[in-house]
Amino acid sequence: MTNVDPAANRFAPGTFSPAPRPAARTAMLLAQTRLELILLLRNGEQLLLTLFIPITLLVGLALLPFGGLGDDRVDTIVPAVMMVAVMSTAFTGQAIAVGFDRRYGALKRLGATALPRWGIIAGKSAAVLIVVVLQAIVLGLIGVALGWRPEPTGLLLGALVIALGTFTFATMGLLLGGTLKAEVVLALANVLWFVMLGIASIVFASDDLPTVVNVLARLVPSGALAVTLEEALRGSIDWFGLVVLAVWGAVCAFLGTRFFRFH
Repeated sequence: MTNVDPAANRFAPGTFSPAPRPAARTAMLLAQTRLELILLLRNGEQLLLTLFIPITLLVGLALLPFGGLGDDRVDTIVPAVMMVAVMSTAFTGQAIAVGFDRRYGALKRLGATALPRWGIIAGKSAAVLIVVVLQAIVLGLIGVALGWRPEPTGLLLGALVIALGTFTFATMGLLLGGTLKAEVVLALANVLWFVMLGIASIVFASDDLPTVVNVLARLVPSGALAVTLEEALRGSIDWFGLVVLAVWGAVCAFLGTRFFRFH
């Protein structure tokens, strides 16, 4: 019996196509980000939260004669509305989307694919960040048309604050949507949105708040982001607000990695 070397019967690499192998991490992340972005932009409720409500608030508050906003009302309104846009997209929209993805088994099926857990979370977060950038550009252009004239330094600081705020609210949304039932997430996310919006409106609309009330309001992520973003767009840094946002983001990220469920 003739001994045949098994290696001699192997075909050279590339002889047959396709050649199955794991995709590169960058390719996986880009594909998942693209999918999440398409789903975000196709969702009518998401568009309502991300564009229509912030634009309506911006134009309405800038043009209608509301009191208590000071002489340079547009300089106060633009950062406040941008805060609402970040909170709507990164927190409320993210939480509801994740909650219902879990309910319908979409996340469970994604978890069974070759896409790693970090790819799912990173893809969702990257899609949210892209939408927030688009929101900031649209709202900024509308603000300029209404008379807003920020300094270049303020725009740079504002971009950094928006990035931190997006991270904070995204981790909150992932924690909420990844741990509770979809129906509870839907109700709680909307209630928290209104509560945090009310707290932020108290902070930026009133200059004569008692110190205790002001500090307590700024300990809430929406209040911290509203004040910090307003100061950043004026060219100054609010370290207290930055610390509050960073702590909220770190705590929610830690809890999210511990308790996030795909089913």
